[in-house]
Amino acid sequence: MEWSACLDEYEKLVIRMTTPRVVIDNAVSSKATVVKVDSARKHRILLEAVQVLTDLNLSIKKAYISSDGRWFMDVFHVTDLNGNKLTDESVINYIEQSLGTIHPGKTTGSNGLTALELTGTDRIGLLSEVFAVLADLQCSVVDAKVWTHNGRIASLMYVKDCNSGSPIEDTQHIDRIEARLRNVLKGDNDIRSAKTMVSMAVTHTERRLHQVMFADRDYERKPILQPSGDSPVVTVQNWVERGYSVVNVQCKDRTKLLFDVVCTLTDMEYIVFHATINTAGDRAYLEFYIRHTDGTPISSEPERQRVIQCLQAAVERRASEGVRLELCTSDRQGLLADVTRTFRENGLNVTRAEISTAGDMALNVWACCVHMEKAEEGFGDVRVGYDWLN
Repeated sequence: MEWSACLDEYEKLVIRMTTPRVVIDNAVSSKATVVKVDSARKHRILLEAVQVLTDLNLSIKKAYISSDGRWFMDVFHVTDLNGNKLTDESVINYIEQSLGTIHPGKTTGSNGLTALELTGTDRIGLLSEVFAVLADLQCSVVDAKVWTHNGRIASLMYVKDCNSGSPIEDTQHIDRIEARLRNVLKGDNDIRSAKTMVSMAVTHTERRLHQVMFADRDYERKPILQPSGDSPVVTVQNWVERGYSVVNVQCKDRTKLLFDVVCTLTDMEYIVFHATINTAGDRAYLEFYIRHTDGTPISSEPERQRVIQCLQAAVERRASEGVRLELCTSDRQGLLADVTRTFRENGLNVTRAEISTAGDMALNVWACCVHMEKAEEGFGDVRVGYDWLN
């Protein structure tokens, strides 16, 4: 490590002590790659560590977390999506570098894109109207994610001017975008809670979607669709002798589950001091020992119920029921408006969406309710594949 000439020996020691140490071991376990992280304890460091792994679509099979005192230690057992150990040296090097340079709360620049945040009441055809407005306003959607839960919709879209390819910075243009999208989102009965926001900051998309839906209090709203019998089970109890609140979550296992739960606990201003995560078959068992940021446990029954509701919502937001539809085709202006109009004309309700572009190709993944036969007929020469969601 190279040191700046202005650093004294004490400052160098502090940097050595606070820089996370990362060890990746493929020999300890026969089933998974073991990732160990040791660091001085910092606010949000657990979320940042989990975020690095989940951004690579790694599956966390087991985890042991401890951060009593001033030290933080994590042990993750991870595999790729096929259940195999990590063997790609570039992936291993990326994990080592990313976990070794964690800076909680860091944000990124604009990266040549403008970020649009949308919140409102979900309804069939809403996305069709949103994308039609964006196409009309010459906005090209580069990446986007859409979540729905309990009748609410939240989306974070990254756009650029389709003519210049530059971020949208003109204040009058931004005002028009916000005003027209707000009119679409509020419809006839959502005048107060429909929101739009335009910014130049490119944040972590899924982390921000959790924050947006949490702020929208989706966890308090009644679900439109009856939940399946596989709903998450959350319990919260106080361990009085040690001053912890113990949170247990049992649900169907899936990728990014740990991230969703830790993100919500962090946004609710709780600190995870200890945790154990185990998976068996398709089930996940998560146990957390938490306190408020002021060091106190959960202190009332309403607060306990709120934690239960929020964690159930955190698990459910990403888990959609219905069919998964993938569209891969050449990108063009107005493509998303055409696709979502076809959904609307065939009575399909989009419950989740992931939109991305690579060069001149567009890859869209949609989760929809209702049958797909008529929708497939409407896409012409676009390559379509669909299956049931997990």
